[in-house]
Amino acid sequence: MLLGESKLWVRSIPLEALLQRDYQKIAMGSSNGVKMVVGLGNPGKAYADTRHNVGFWVIDSLAKALQIEVTKRKFGARFGEGEFAEKKLILLKPWQFMNRSGQAVARAVGFYKLILSDLLVVVDDMALELGRIRLRPKGSAGGHNGLADIIQKLGGGEFGRLRVGIGQSDNDSAVDYVLDKPTKAETPVLEEAISRAREAVLCWIERGIEVAMNEFNYR
Repeated sequence: MLLGESKLWVRSIPLEALLQRDYQKIAMGSSNGVKMVVGLGNPGKAYADTRHNVGFWVIDSLAKALQIEVTKRKFGARFGEGEFAEKKLILLKPWQFMNRSGQAVARAVGFYKLILSDLLVVVDDMALELGRIRLRPKGSAGGHNGLADIIQKLGGGEFGRLRVGIGQSDNDSAVDYVLDKPTKAETPVLEEAISRAREAVLCWIERGIEVAMNEFNYR
C-alpha cells in the first residue's frame, strides 16, 4: 500500500472508532502515576448553581483545597494540574453540555496516557438520598447521560465513579429537578456532601478505591 493510500485509509476511520480503539488498549496498561478527577456539569452561568452541577462543585472544592487553578483550556474542557500524595493530579471539567462529556474525557485520558482505573468521575445522582455519597470502581451509567457518553467514548465503564446524592422530587420532572437550584434546606446538606466527596477523592488518590469505599460509602 502506498503512503498516500494509507493516510486516506486512516482518515476514513471515524474519529470515535479510533478513540475507542486507543483507550481500550490504555485500559489494560500500567499506571503512570497520574490520577484524573472529572467533575460533570453544564457550562455557563445559567447552570452554575443547579443540582446537575454537583460534579463541578466537587472539582471546585478540590481545587481550592489543593490550590490548583482549573483554568487551562484544552480537550474541550477546563482543567488544572497539581500534585497530591506524590502523584500528579488532573482536575477536569468537560466544557460541553452534560450528554456530550465523553469526548473531552476521552481526549484527556489519551493525552495523559491513563489507564482507566486512574480515572474518577464525579456526578450527581437522583437515586441517592440527598447528601449521601457512593464510590464504585466501575459500572454502568445508571441512567446518567454524562456517564453514558463517557462510557461510549472510552469503550467501556472500567473507571471509578463517585455519585453525590441530590434526592428527587415527587412534583417536578427529572429534567426540571436537576436543572433547578437546591432549596435553602438542601443547601447545607449538599455543602457537607461536597466536603465529604472531596475527602473521598483524596482518599482514593492516596489509598485506593477499596479503602475509600470502606471509609466513605456508609457514612
